[in-house]
Amino acid sequence: MATALNIRNFAIIAHVDHGKSTLADRFLEITKTIPKDKMQEQFLDQNPISRERGITIKLAPVRMAYEKNGKTYTLNLIDTPGHVDFSYEVSRTLAACEGAILLVDATQGVQAQTVAHFHAAKKEKLTIIPVVNKIDLPGAKISEAERELLEIFSFQKEEILRISAKTGEGVNDLLDQIIERFPPPEVSDDKLRALIFDAFYDEHRGVIVYLRIFNGSLKKNDRISFYEGGTDATASEVGYFTPFLSEKERLSLGEIGYVVTGIKDIRLSSVGDTIYKKDQKIDPLPGYEKPKPMIFFGLYPKDPKHLGKLRETLNKISLNDTAISFSDEYSTFLGSGFRVGFLGLLHADIVRERIEREENLAIFLTQPRVLYEEDKEGIKEPYIKLTVYAHKQFVGSVINLCENRRGKLLDISYFQNNAVLMYELPYTMFIRGISSDLKSVSSGFASLDYEPIGYKKADLVDLTILVNGLEIDVLSEKVYREEGVYKARQKAKNLKENLPRQQFRQIIQVKIDQSIVAREEVPPFRKDVLAKMSGGDRTRKDKLLEKQKKGKERMFGDSRINIPQQVLFSLIEKS
Repeated sequence: MATALNIRNFAIIAHVDHGKSTLADRFLEITKTIPKDKMQEQFLDQNPISRERGITIKLAPVRMAYEKNGKTYTLNLIDTPGHVDFSYEVSRTLAACEGAILLVDATQGVQAQTVAHFHAAKKEKLTIIPVVNKIDLPGAKISEAERELLEIFSFQKEEILRISAKTGEGVNDLLDQIIERFPPPEVSDDKLRALIFDAFYDEHRGVIVYLRIFNGSLKKNDRISFYEGGTDATASEVGYFTPFLSEKERLSLGEIGYVVTGIKDIRLSSVGDTIYKKDQKIDPLPGYEKPKPMIFFGLYPKDPKHLGKLRETLNKISLNDTAISFSDEYSTFLGSGFRVGFLGLLHADIVRERIEREENLAIFLTQPRVLYEEDKEGIKEPYIKLTVYAHKQFVGSVINLCENRRGKLLDISYFQNNAVLMYELPYTMFIRGISSDLKSVSSGFASLDYEPIGYKKADLVDLTILVNGLEIDVLSEKVYREEGVYKARQKAKNLKENLPRQQFRQIIQVKIDQSIVAREEVPPFRKDVLAKMSGGDRTRKDKLLEKQKKGKERMFGDSRINIPQQVLFSLIEKS
């Protein structure tokens, strides 16, 4: 059993693709936690989608043993995601640690999420070790990366380490510095207080909670209580991560591990809650803010017969991804489906891929929407603080782009050849693709991070699309008043180009509030009723044409608009 003085709890934080998972692999290899013959790249990323995309999408804890100066130390690493959609995973990780390795790619230098994660770690009062990675690459700019760490974060030069996570160069020294620089857990009273930093549902054993012991100890068969959840349970199994679940008799002060609770409802063991021993009186740990969905999609099965299976799938995913919320939704044209909330576009895309791959379900997501608020002042929309990190030669282009996207400059600072710009802007602009636009105007080198900052009043109008007087609900949306007419004409034109012709006219109208501001028409097929006439006077021909016209008018009045799903899908994708 580890003593608190020999424990080091830490995380690796970095921008996407700066080498977190590779460094975690080297730690596992050097500490012999995983035998060499069983090692594989991104070992802690057991999710196949995570491996294929080369990104970490879920935090992953592991316990390692490392010897230094004749003593054995317990190193608890929690590997963290780097993408902005999963910053909530990072915040949960940091609250369970005393230290953080701030990893910077020597070929790219400091990026937007490097800055964001640094401030998150400082907020938790963690000790930070700055590390320059990928020093083995030909394009490595080691000195430049070090200067950025000095200027932006005010580190001392002697604090910065150089490593290659890929080759292992400098990693042993980093492990030594983890023991030297990161503080051990603080010794406190013996009343159990444990922070839940993650949980998942096992259909056989119930909820399995990931926790950090801040006070006291927890052993098998202890009766425990959840402070916020208000429920009791028995710790039927406790243990730690190797990185797989490894059962032990006890978890002591400072340790990171898991407890099998037997609870069947994961909502009763929410992340951030405090676990304590039943009948003890304690003050709860600070915990975390609850994750709030930032973006909403309508999610529909392409085959209506699969609605029940889709509901079961969403229920199953939400058991282990508490950031997802969903409720029933009905569309006139797509039928029954669900309104699903996600943390961001990447989060939505990963869940979509999981549903399609793991459950073999063909699904469709409607255009993304944000959650508006309404009060006596009117409609309010969510705003974010956007941090953009770019080379100084692209600053003008970045400013023009952000201002054209309704952004307000909060701050700009320069470091060597780079600049950090901070903007306040509507989250709608983010989901409209400002991320890819920033890449375009900066030749692919800009990086960004964002955080929600609340709601602000917005001048929005309802844009409604009708075909032959029938509203097409999945294409209607709220838009900014000043761009409403342009958007209306664009949507009407797109619909005209995509709607298949029928035997009757199809009149496309787009309304803003109650006024029609755009109109297009898809003409009907016209059967040549005169083709079989070999002669006859003009009166006979006119009678036939008039009869056809009246028939078309009856068909127009009686017709049921039927827009093929593929047309709706293509139109939504163009929105």
